[in-house]
Amino acid sequence: QVQLVESGGGLVQAGGSLRLSCAASGRIFSINAMGWYRQAPGKQRELVAVVPRGGSTNYADSVKGRFTISRDNAKNTVYLQMDSLKPEDTAVYYCQGVVKSHALGSFYEYWGQGTQVSVSS
Repeated sequence: QVQLVESGGGLVQAGGSLRLSCAASGRIFSINAMGWYRQAPGKQRELVAVVPRGGSTNYADSVKGRFTISRDNAKNTVYLQMDSLKPEDTAVYYCQGVVKSHALGSFYEYWGQGTQVSVSS
């Protein structure tokens, strides 16, 4: 099995910064894309940012220029640096990893449990 554990959420004032981390562990042969999604109350889960193993990053328009995604392949960890936070960034943030557990296996999506980010005005 594969587990993804997020950390780094919290309460911050508008204009502030937070850094989220997500570490994958368990039976891991290879990780393809890793990303961050968020879900605000009453809204659907949406993509925030994604970083493929060897490709370019992709961001939601609403966070471009403010958020930065990065990953450490040696640690199976993905980060989300969030700057210039706005109240509308308030949501539960979920980490996602696309993981292969065996050399001849397939890639599957795994999700973390989520971490709350709250931005006050």
